Amino acid sequence: MPDLELDPRTTALVVIDLQQGIVARAVAPHASRDVVERSARIAAALRAAGGRVVLVRVAYAADEGDRLRPPVDAPMPPGAPPPGWSDLVPEIGPRDGDIVVTKHQWGAFYGTELDLQLRRRGIRTLLMCGISTNFGVESTARDGWERGYELVFVEDAMAGLSAEAHAFAVTTIFPRIGRVRSTADVLAALNLRS
Repeated sequence: MPDLELDPRTTALVVIDLQQGIVARAVAPHASRDVVERSARIAAALRAAGGRVVLVRVAYAADEGDRLRPPVDAPMPPGAPPPGWSDLVPEIGPRDGDIVVTKHQWGAFYGTELDLQLRRRGIRTLLMCGISTNFGVESTARDGWERGYELVFVEDAMAGLSAEAHAFAVTTIFPRIGRVRSTADVLAALNLRS
């Protein structure tokens, strides 16, 4: 595996759905608290090096009129999320200079200003982390790859609803559209630039 080189000026950490209602769920193979802690460490290092942090959360209007509802075999539970469900966890931010994106489906590009905000800032590399590996992270990453971004997946700073779903994305999908690395790899690459 080649060494990872990152230019913080053209790199953004894209943090998917580290919000109260999602980090409260059971995830695997990494616990939510570990995903949050590792993501926060990368965010702090990238901010200090002059890079960008993008905090993505999923939320819906009070009337849920913006929520997808096509017929599916495994629908989302009915009813509005409880108060505070979409609040970002305080460990991750936001901090001054962070970009906050609110999405209304799995992927963070569709129907948001994410691509515009990244391109206006000259971002070319996206460090991907968050919950859930095979839903929000994967959907956002596929869209990012189709838009020509270089992707780095921080494997131990993400988790899925099952260890098997996480492993499938990390071993089958992500290597085809980017590079899979650890928190330690990313922090080492950022330290080389400072």
